Amino acid sequence: MLIGELARVTGVPPRLLRYYEEQGLLVPQRDSNGYRSYPASAPARVARIRELLDAGLPTRDIRELLPCATDSGFQHCDHSRKVVGDGLDRLDDQIAELTRRRALLARQQDIVLAAPFDPNPGMSEAS
Repeated sequence: MLIGELARVTGVPPRLLRYYEEQGLLVPQRDSNGYRSYPASAPARVARIRELLDAGLPTRDIRELLPCATDSGFQHCDHSRKVVGDGLDRLDDQIAELTRRRALLARQQDIVLAAPFDPNPGMSEAS
């Protein structure tokens, strides 16, 4: 299938499919006229790429993980376990950082809500 058909079938724009190719995630064949030609398995591969991107994995990690792909998921090996584990660790770190930042902002909100409203801040009552 050509890139336009793959884009239509997957809902992924051709420009993004070309980006996946640049990142080594998709490897099309080239026809004699230079057009990209994708195998019948390409829509499933694009779906897997999208799922991994949505899960927060960078394209570098996806490129390392795709050789371990099977029809039902990924081969259980040290490499795939490490890539997925590292991705989970990064997400856990991000969640912890967001939780910390949320607590700081919630504390500021409490301070703001506890302060009485002053329609003329900075103006003393003696003026």
